[in-house]
Amino acid sequence: MRRTQVAVAVLTRADGAFLLASRPPGKPYAGYWEFPGGKVEPGETVHTALVRELHEELGIEVTHATPWITRYFDYPHAHVTLSFFRVSGWHGEPHAKEGQTLAWQTPGTIGVAPVLPANHPVFAALALPAVYGITQAGSDPAGFMPHLDNALEGGLRLIQVREKSMPAATLEAFARAVLARAQAHQARVLVNADVALVQRIGAQGVQLSAAQLGELGSRPDLPLVAASCHNAAELDRAEALGCDFALLSPLLPTPSHPGAPALGWDNFAALCTGRTLPIYALGGLGSADLDRARRHGAHGVALLRGAWL
Repeated sequence: MRRTQVAVAVLTRADGAFLLASRPPGKPYAGYWEFPGGKVEPGETVHTALVRELHEELGIEVTHATPWITRYFDYPHAHVTLSFFRVSGWHGEPHAKEGQTLAWQTPGTIGVAPVLPANHPVFAALALPAVYGITQAGSDPAGFMPHLDNALEGGLRLIQVREKSMPAATLEAFARAVLARAQAHQARVLVNADVALVQRIGAQGVQLSAAQLGELGSRPDLPLVAASCHNAAELDRAEALGCDFALLSPLLPTPSHPGAPALGWDNFAALCTGRTLPIYALGGLGSADLDRARRHGAHGVALLRGAWL
């Protein structure tokens, strides 16, 4: 099957809003809304095509674009590979140069219709925050709570409860307390590896272990399902299960696993290339590493100690 390669831009303002454009008359799906972009011409890289298309369509000069996710979609008239970039820097004010209509949208609230069907999963991915905090309570759940409160006040909106050494009863009480605080800030909570606990407390999702990826025959029936991955095979399995996002680790050496092999930036980028689900980088990172992680294909960074400073 021959696929048409398309470069697609998620232009994102500082306030988080992103740009959609309506398809002009005379094109397939005229009037439908989509992300700006266009076909990759022979001899072009995807990034070069992106820069050219945004200049031709919107009259802007791209200064900062990072690879994000890939969508493979079959329309009646074409089979396409959509390579999405996060575009956060440009010169000029976007304006319609090809008869389209433009509209800035907020993640989680799409106010235009109809939208090209290939783009619906992209909206869900855009609603995922850039930072994913993983709890570090250890033997002091009460002492962790002020750190959690500070992080939530500072804007943390996605949390994983991961306390492998905590007794079951203590863990459930701790997870309930984390969830209550998170809900007060419209933050979402996932629980590591325990679907039953997620269902009992009403959390938003589960973080599947690599072992669970190999054991499950279908995706758990939860709003959010994430996967912990370390290699291409595990990422393949996460995609096949329909996970919403993945953690890929360890990127760099970490104090908790001294001497353990780390992926490094180049291997991490190679593993992210062409993936259909957003990937968080995990291992040896801090919030200051977010831009570098995105330049290597990450959606964001997952932080243990760094989330609670």
